[in-house]
Amino acid sequence: MQMSRLFAPTLKESPQEAEIVSHSLMLRAGLIRQVSAGVYTFLPLGLRTLDKITNIVREEMNRAGGQELLMPALHPADLWKETGRWQVYGPELIRFKDRRERDFCLGPTHEEVITDLARKEIRSYRQLPLLLYQIQTKFRDEIRPRFGIMRAREFLMKDLYSFDRDVEGLKESYEKMYRAYCRVFERCGLEYKAVPAESGVIGGDVSHEFLILAESGEEKLMVCQSCSYGTTREEEVCPQCQTHLEEKKGIEVGHIFQLGTKYSEPMKAYFLDRDGKEKPLVMGCYGIGIGRTMAAAIEANHDDKGIRWPVSIAPYEVAVIPVNSKKESHREQAEKVYRALLEQGFEAVIDDREASAGYKFNEADLIGFPFQVIVGEKAEKGGMLEIKIRRNGERIEVSQEGVIQLLRELKKNHGETREP
Repeated sequence: MQMSRLFAPTLKESPQEAEIVSHSLMLRAGLIRQVSAGVYTFLPLGLRTLDKITNIVREEMNRAGGQELLMPALHPADLWKETGRWQVYGPELIRFKDRRERDFCLGPTHEEVITDLARKEIRSYRQLPLLLYQIQTKFRDEIRPRFGIMRAREFLMKDLYSFDRDVEGLKESYEKMYRAYCRVFERCGLEYKAVPAESGVIGGDVSHEFLILAESGEEKLMVCQSCSYGTTREEEVCPQCQTHLEEKKGIEVGHIFQLGTKYSEPMKAYFLDRDGKEKPLVMGCYGIGIGRTMAAAIEANHDDKGIRWPVSIAPYEVAVIPVNSKKESHREQAEKVYRALLEQGFEAVIDDREASAGYKFNEADLIGFPFQVIVGEKAEKGGMLEIKIRRNGERIEVSQEGVIQLLRELKKNHGETREP
């Protein structure tokens, strides 16, 4: 992609409406634009990262045995009234009447819809366990939409639902999803903790939150540096290894629940078990905020110059920057490197704009390309290029012949994660 053709309208200054770093940088780097309060358009760079997170999530859900479907965003009130949540959910539920005066809502979550599907289609224990998921837009009428896409009224979410014969089966499905969530955030290159949590309006007896560690996080948690233990409770010593706990802040990006029969019983979602008796399906639900993960990644990975994307979710991996685009030698060598990168499967852009070197470097830092290949006087005189690593600012000289191999090594060492 040529930077002269890329639709990424950047901003020099932080917009006044931006309250947190991720909101500011997503606007400044040309990732999103606001349509109305809590409603955003994702521009090409933002959508590329959103798609990368989505693909990682999809791969891990499939790997764990999930089957993808797509449910409607439009829900009839009758389903929500069966579980009692039509009255309980509150003003966050966007309700309206159709032209025939029937009540509907825009789905903030899909327990009722998936349970309705299950009671119509699951008849026998032989169909269980079953894991069904979707990646779809949700709607919540937040009382005060804020923090950009972190707390929006319309947002992209993955929600998976498990169906089992009994509680033991539910525990197995829950553990499977717990491990899948760990892989998702590891592949996204993010530091996270999973902690026990309250179930809230979703319900169920057991739940865990997945939090990205970031100084700007709203949730306080206590973390053990010697083992994987974490909790939102006030504790001084780790109950697992007796190490002193350290206080951290986190941003919730995922939540998993053991629902049991909270939805299957009131909605009469029964199956015929191997003993010939009808029993309610035992359910779990598992959500990941896709856009919220994107914003949390920025909160955890930035500096005063801009975003420092983990390689696996960066919109592009490499920016090739000719120091002086007016110089034919700079321009030609940059094009040669750029074409070689594309041929070797790298996701690359070339900054072909007739702008100052400082302007190009500042924009590359703001957008957060993990690696910058700089083509300047050293390339012209001695065939040497310079690679800048965005995460730590390190600069490495390399020959044109060695640039591909070095970038492969840098990707591996700076967070390129395994495929499923």
